[in-house]
Amino acid sequence: MTNPFKPTAGMTPPVLVGRQHDLDDFSYALDDGVGAPGRLMYITGARGVGKTVMLNALGNVARQRDWLVIDETAENGFMQRLIDALRKPKHLINAVKLPSASMGVPGTPFDATVALGSVELAGQEHALDFRQAMGDRLDKLEKKQRGILITLDEVQASSLDEMRSLATAVQHLIREQRNIAFVFAGLPSMVEDVVNDKVLTFLRRAERRHLGDVPLEEVRNAFKETITANGLTTDEATLDMLAAATNGYPFMIQLVGYWTWRAADGREDGPSGVLTSGDAENGIARAKLKLGDMVHGPALDSLSPVARDYLLAMAQDDGPSSTRDVARRLERDAGYANVYRTQLIKEDIIYATGYGYVDFKLPYLRDYLREHGAYHQMRRTLEAGD
Repeated sequence: MTNPFKPTAGMTPPVLVGRQHDLDDFSYALDDGVGAPGRLMYITGARGVGKTVMLNALGNVARQRDWLVIDETAENGFMQRLIDALRKPKHLINAVKLPSASMGVPGTPFDATVALGSVELAGQEHALDFRQAMGDRLDKLEKKQRGILITLDEVQASSLDEMRSLATAVQHLIREQRNIAFVFAGLPSMVEDVVNDKVLTFLRRAERRHLGDVPLEEVRNAFKETITANGLTTDEATLDMLAAATNGYPFMIQLVGYWTWRAADGREDGPSGVLTSGDAENGIARAKLKLGDMVHGPALDSLSPVARDYLLAMAQDDGPSSTRDVARRLERDAGYANVYRTQLIKEDIIYATGYGYVDFKLPYLRDYLREHGAYHQMRRTLEAGD
């Protein structure tokens, strides 16, 4: 049996759980016409909450309306790639240098050298090129009531210069009442840095969609729907177990489903058409290990050493941590520790549970830190010695 769960970064799952409201709002914005606020949107959230999946789903909404959709990642050079996608790249002349010519000047004892100059044609602003390319495509599409959606992922990897060029062009196109939509996504603090750039104030007017956890009841229903639609059955207690193990974390939904399905498919007695509680227990255990490799490790690698220390200090508690206790464990004052508390909250790694208390937001991160604490402490020591 083909496994219906797909825990691969950016892969759209068979059932998109808990995001229908966002898709409905975007559908309404496209149907509402030029100027609808939902056509300019940015999506944030922690690793694994489904930002790329959401971009894919929004793109499908636009494609259903026969729009042109261009998906791009905000790595260096993305503006030129967008322009190339909008029109066939032309062979532009970057520079033409003509040779100098020497000639004798009558009545003088010397020769004069005349520089015939150079031609530069590829130094045009990306914003103007992009705006023109969009305009050319829209001239044809708008006659058929069609438009263009640009989706831009991993904004944290972008250069501000390219983002400024793109924002300038999009702003002009909206002012010209062209039939466009622009959606971009990235990690919370990084997207905020881009949006709050003094040249990019226009992007502050974009609708902000912060993707969080999915209600467990919706997760449970999604498991039931996917399992039964693909030829297996299970009992209510097993569905409860599967849903609870995900903590509503979208990537964990796919991991738990994938490894549970594999456990059912690989039993020695062969597939019986029933997904058992034993399959669920085995799948959940494998999913937790994979979550550490695929989400926890990369998330910690992107943090500063002191931010990692803050998390290690929290991991000593079985539940919410007192920020005062964390500061004491770090041997720092509360003001110093609060800087890293704020950073980790912005990154959606921890959250405030009440006044003076924080807890982990990424599921099973406490367990991961306890298992890998010695490694991270050793890494901290090595970094301090460099």
